[in-house]
Amino acid sequence: MQITREEIKHETEQDVHQYLTFMIRGEEYAISLLKVKEIIEYDTVTQVPKTPEWIRGVINLRGSVVPVIDLAVKFRQTPSVAGKLTCIVITELQSGDEAAVMGIMADSVRQVIDLRPQDIEEPPTFGTRVKVDYLLGMARSGKKFCLLLDTEKVLSTDELLELPDSAEGNAGNSQPEVEISPVPVPLELSAIPGTAEQINPE
Repeated sequence: MQITREEIKHETEQDVHQYLTFMIRGEEYAISLLKVKEIIEYDTVTQVPKTPEWIRGVINLRGSVVPVIDLAVKFRQTPSVAGKLTCIVITELQSGDEAAVMGIMADSVRQVIDLRPQDIEEPPTFGTRVKVDYLLGMARSGKKFCLLLDTEKVLSTDELLELPDSAEGNAGNSQPEVEISPVPVPLELSAIPGTAEQINPE
């Protein structure tokens, strides 16, 4: 059986996965573009009492309550500081049988990159601020590496609804004060262009 060039090209294209890259505290991270619903400007974020410190707060996204995660805090760094390029990457992940929508606070969005399996290296067991469990791998980005995040783990809804250790007085209360339910968000991939110049005009 002879394999044609068209078949090889088709198989190669199937192996390519797209990732959206963004900056947090000087480090470049990436998540699968399939998990990204849209990118919005950083605006009013309402703080919620007795939630983990890495939850920046919640936003009202077309009538739905969406939590905003500050990954800098979750990765044991100082909290992110909102600037003119700060944005929120709206992501969708599976929570049981339902889809949960969350926002990631990013200092800036960079670009959409194409990666093949051979472009991705195993995450190191040391030398990064991010738990290895949170990483799918890493890919070269210039002289540095871009860390590929496993959104299902780094944005776990089980962690989201846990109370911080300081809230020991409410340890017997199985329900958090504010219930954040998974909500659907319409697909708006038109808001995520494929070039750095369109995503992050400067």
